[in-house]
Amino acid sequence: MSEELVRTERLVLTRPVPADLDDVFALYSDPAVWEHFPSRRHTHRDATAQLLEHVDESWRLIGLGSWVARDADGTLVGTGGCDLRLGLAWNLGYRLARSAWGRGFAQEVIRAALAAAGRVRPDLAVTAYLLEHNVRSKATAERAGLDLVWTGPDAGNPDRDAVRLLYADRPLSAIVVRELTAT
Repeated sequence: MSEELVRTERLVLTRPVPADLDDVFALYSDPAVWEHFPSRRHTHRDATAQLLEHVDESWRLIGLGSWVARDADGTLVGTGGCDLRLGLAWNLGYRLARSAWGRGFAQEVIRAALAAAGRVRPDLAVTAYLLEHNVRSKATAERAGLDLVWTGPDAGNPDRDAVRLLYADRPLSAIVVRELTAT
């Protein structure tokens, strides 16, 4: 089964294409979806274009990456899926439009991502790397069945007091934890 197009209960998940740039930029430039990490908000389309290039590379090299999630009428709900992180683990990510929060869409994307990662590289753990004060994202990772495996400083964050949490679907070696949390 191709992972490039997946249908969930209410969403169509597709591998991003250049035509998605405007919608994805609108999402990534929205301050509401970056309330927990405002310095990562996209302020220029080039940042979104680079993101989409990175996602495309993941698809080309590994056969899986993040999707663009749209509802039945084609409206962008968000982005999400699994990307390979440092060749060591899948990184589960999800970013939804503010209008899509609280409607269960993240769990639909996550279920599809976990299944796809299990088909593409079942030997790799699925992780979620998130900020401690992002309680919605934390609850989403926990609802997805991931367990907290590490808490520590957020390397590279301009907020020196920021704390990162690393969740995983299985135990991780100390080496993998160190590598995943060092960047």
